[in-house]
Amino acid sequence: MAWRRLPAAVMAAGALGVFEARSFVGREAPDVTSLVWINSRPLSIQALRGSVVLVEFWTSGCFNCRNVEPRVKAWYQRYADRGLGVVGVHTPEFAYEKDIAAVTRYVTDHDIRYPVVTDNNYAIWNRYGNHYWPAMYLIDKRGIIRYVRVGEGGYDDTERMIQALLAEPISPQEDHE
Repeated sequence: MAWRRLPAAVMAAGALGVFEARSFVGREAPDVTSLVWINSRPLSIQALRGSVVLVEFWTSGCFNCRNVEPRVKAWYQRYADRGLGVVGVHTPEFAYEKDIAAVTRYVTDHDIRYPVVTDNNYAIWNRYGNHYWPAMYLIDKRGIIRYVRVGEGGYDDTERMIQALLAEPISPQEDHE
């Protein structure tokens, strides 16, 4: 496969998030570090370099997030062995969603197997300049945000982007080795 760069403007977003989301495509992904990880050792974007990473902002009380959840779980199951990493960033909308034990129960009860980090103080949320639940940021193997999806829907487009990013080499030199 010859090296090809996907257009920097490749993105999708809900009606309210189009302009904000577009500004993140092509930028280096901020880190996802936090003190409390639910079902994983602490991870960082730097440690995930070489993988395609889907960072999903969600909260357990959000109906829209619950609608997206089966798709994210399916993508993780389908593509993890091909290099897709998923990090669920649980950022609470309401005070009751800050309860770490409740988030842990939710992750267990819903059989969420990809790493989930809590973001009760909105540190990760603010690093990404995020404003929406759910929101998904696809990061390429070099650590660059290549696609943003705000809200429900666009599942086929998101999956096609996952596939395209997984097919890309880490660097242009890999095509010639």
